[in-house]
Amino acid sequence: MDHLIELRRRLLYSMAALVLAFLVGLYFAEPIFGFLVHPLVKAGQNKLIYTQLFEAFFVQIKVGFFAAIMLAFPVIANQLWQFVAPGLYRKEKKALLPFILATPVLFLTGAALAYYVAVPTALHFLLSYQTNIGGIQQEALPSLANYLSFVMQFLFAFGIAFLLPVLLMLLEGAGIVTRKQLVGARRYAIIGCFAIALVLAPPDAGSMILLAVPLVLLYELALIAIWFTERRRSKEIVEVESA
Repeated sequence: MDHLIELRRRLLYSMAALVLAFLVGLYFAEPIFGFLVHPLVKAGQNKLIYTQLFEAFFVQIKVGFFAAIMLAFPVIANQLWQFVAPGLYRKEKKALLPFILATPVLFLTGAALAYYVAVPTALHFLLSYQTNIGGIQQEALPSLANYLSFVMQFLFAFGIAFLLPVLLMLLEGAGIVTRKQLVGARRYAIIGCFAIALVLAPPDAGSMILLAVPLVLLYELALIAIWFTERRRSKEIVEVESA
């Protein structure tokens, strides 16, 4: 019962942080959407339409919720840590804390790559289809909701994909996989990275490559980090045995 009471308390704190962040995000929804729409403006598209009366309103709600997730994530992660930490040994706390700290950094790195590189590249490719075909002018008129979904797909896809090193290191730490197995499966991992990019990224070759290549590099980075972790564990075992 004590655990359930503690869990309820942490969930209430997390929900309160999410609601407060949502109100802040909703208040600043227009400048936030202005920031998200900047790549479209730079690509030469200066018009967004909405075809349903309530579409613009719901776009602001979505923007507010999108901002709320970003703003409240540190608080939610801290509440999760506060709930889990009392049940961990000191060594387990020391091992788990870097992963929690690395998660938002890697997610933001992936989202930044999407915003500053992948989204402009994809827009340049997709808007290049505005041509005259058979005497008819083909013109792009994206809607507010359509563009917001497009950008959020990029940001979340790249952000989540960049958590690959954390996932691999947690799996190795839990004993589910070993570094030797990961090294042996490298060729399959590369194919898997391109498959993930095919599913998560928009259907143009440039966007898929922009996601797949960093995923492959992150896989290699995880292998290096696991190698250092194995060396540290081996050194600790030797010190304990010698003591």
